[in-house]
Amino acid sequence: MRLPRPTLRLRLTLVWFGFFLVAGLALLGVTYLLFRNQLPWTLTPPGIGDAGNLKRVIVADDVVHTGAAADRLIEAQVTEISRSFLQQGALAFLFVAIAAGASAWVLTGRMLAPLHRVTATARRIAAERGLQQRIHLHGPDDEVKELADTFDGMVERLEHAFDSQRRFVANASHELRTPLTLNRALVELAMHRRTASPDVIRLGEDLLQINTRHERLINGLLLLARSDQELPATAPVDLADVVSHVAEQTGAEARAAGVKLTVVAGPAPTEGDGLLLEQLVRNLVENGIRHNDQEPGGWVRVESGPTATITVSNSGPVIPVYDVAALFEPFRRLDGDRVTSARGAGLGLSIVRSVARAHGGTVVAHPRDGGGLVVTVRLPGSSPAPDPDGSPCP
Repeated sequence: MRLPRPTLRLRLTLVWFGFFLVAGLALLGVTYLLFRNQLPWTLTPPGIGDAGNLKRVIVADDVVHTGAAADRLIEAQVTEISRSFLQQGALAFLFVAIAAGASAWVLTGRMLAPLHRVTATARRIAAERGLQQRIHLHGPDDEVKELADTFDGMVERLEHAFDSQRRFVANASHELRTPLTLNRALVELAMHRRTASPDVIRLGEDLLQINTRHERLINGLLLLARSDQELPATAPVDLADVVSHVAEQTGAEARAAGVKLTVVAGPAPTEGDGLLLEQLVRNLVENGIRHNDQEPGGWVRVESGPTATITVSNSGPVIPVYDVAALFEPFRRLDGDRVTSARGAGLGLSIVRSVARAHGGTVVAHPRDGGGLVVTVRLPGSSPAPDPDGSPCP
């Protein structure tokens, strides 16, 4: 079992307390040595003998002791006084050490309080996505205040960058909606002509459904970007229905590419945006199909589980482990080509990751033995344990 890591406050307290113990013990030892060195002469001043020579004289219990008897009595007194000194000194040192440890703990907490404010602000920003929050630390102009001011400056720059991104998204939203609106107007105009044949009307209805789907998809993705990857509303969704529907729509593409598509649609209820979840599964399936078109006998398997889990595995070229995380970055491909090709624009897995994060889920990917990729999406309600063979995508 891994022991919990000691906090900075505890480590600083232990360092200060340890320094106090060493210094206190050294001071007590030096005092004791000086005391023992001076004690015999202060207790037993020399007396005058019969012959005029100096010798020790001590009076105890009204009895005068001289010579060896006086020396033994002095030694006994020195030993008793030294023992008493050590006992009382150790007891006093113990009380002072306890007071010093408590004082070190309190003072360390007060010194680290600004760092706790920095941590709390960073957590609020991460949890609430509120880049308008600041620390505004007041106090002496020391290293901690410099750290807090630097953090405030960094958050301010991030807020300006995200504001610019929101404005860009708003402009892109208008530019993307305009051609779809124009397409809808042209299709409706052709359908309502008096000379329109039934085939033209049916084709127009199909085109309007496709156009509506594209409008909803664009609105959903743009709303997702504007809200900093937060879903405005959710509804009950069974991932089995999503997987089955995507399999029907991509079946023709798989057959045309000579790829075998297998679906295991187990019940997997969750909460979320059905359109975005459908796009998530579609991107994974289409990614598996398109990277099998050069491999004879390729296959793609799509599964949904009872813990709101979607797993898409496919055959294909061998993928190094260190390249898996890069595949989820925008416009990144395994072959390094950054130009839009028949295999897509390099945004499929990026959208998968964004949609999963918006639903509070995770994406785990790892190369499959023999070539290909295995991608597992876990949405809220699924097991929090990571895939044993994979690593969460950043």
